[in-house]
Amino acid sequence: MFGHDFKITTERLVLRRFLADDEQQIRAILAEGLPFLPPSLPADPDAVGPWIQESTDVAITDLDGRIVGATSLFKTDLDAGRTEIGYGTHPGHRGRGYMTEAVRALCAWVFEHTAINRIELTAAPGNLASLWVAQKAGFTWEGMLRRYDHEGDRVLFSLVRGEGFDPSPVLPFTEMRTERLVLRRYTEADVPALLALAQDELTLANTGLRLEDEDAARALALETVERKRLRGGGIDWAVATDELVGTVSFNEVDWFHRVAEVAYNTVPGHRGRGYALEALVAVSRWLLLEQGFHRITLRAVVHNSGSQRVAEKAGYVREGVARKVLAGYDAVVYSLTAADVTLET
Repeated sequence: MFGHDFKITTERLVLRRFLADDEQQIRAILAEGLPFLPPSLPADPDAVGPWIQESTDVAITDLDGRIVGATSLFKTDLDAGRTEIGYGTHPGHRGRGYMTEAVRALCAWVFEHTAINRIELTAAPGNLASLWVAQKAGFTWEGMLRRYDHEGDRVLFSLVRGEGFDPSPVLPFTEMRTERLVLRRYTEADVPALLALAQDELTLANTGLRLEDEDAARALALETVERKRLRGGGIDWAVATDELVGTVSFNEVDWFHRVAEVAYNTVPGHRGRGYALEALVAVSRWLLLEQGFHRITLRAVVHNSGSQRVAEKAGYVREGVARKVLAGYDAVVYSLTAADVTLET
């Protein structure tokens, strides 16, 4: 697919075939043990020269010729009009948006110069950096391929001819501070408290949070919530003082109508101090006033009077009772709108 004269130049990068002049760079990369170059690259430095002659993989360099990454197309089926893209970024050049720039450029070239109509991309669920490249490059999350290969599950994305490269909308992660709290990302240190929260009787009786062990709590805190955000499904915060005291999140985000649902929990031992109320007010104002949403829905099971008091103190308006809507329980439905918050200010 890529002839020897293949070359794409972007604002900061050059995409081209690997060249004989790259051999010393590649040998140095191999010597450092940096695993970002194509899997087909031999581990033996003496085999690099012959590999370069045969390889159809694409080198990604900066404008000074330094190799900053690599990409390739594989599993190509021209009759079906389908291919798959893979990529890797040099560890010393990550966090600069190079791979998003390169993937967009290569996909645009493929659609312009070939008859391919669909480009697939798969990534390990825990590889958040790769998942974010896919999202920012305009790929659509299609689902999870279970036990896809010997490494386990893979997330499947696709980009289809004519769709463009605009990423799907996501809520920007914003750390917030209130009078007593910081609303931040989860950390490894939060895992024990998060597990204690999930196994607490009050949490089990009133919410859908279920975590069996520390591994499940760690996966939720460090991977699952970020995957939800990159899909545009919502956003989660750890609510903390000098330790985790609660959680707050937006779920069920509807980008067309710009509405979402809020949920919150307080860690055992920190209840009764108004932490949930303080966090709820902060995130509600952020979503409605800064992110342009119109409505937030809040549901609390009918026997959870504490959650209902938090909602009402935060200015949420009771709308009615939804029958059997939360784990078979009736739930009181509240809402807060942008107009409600604007009137407060």
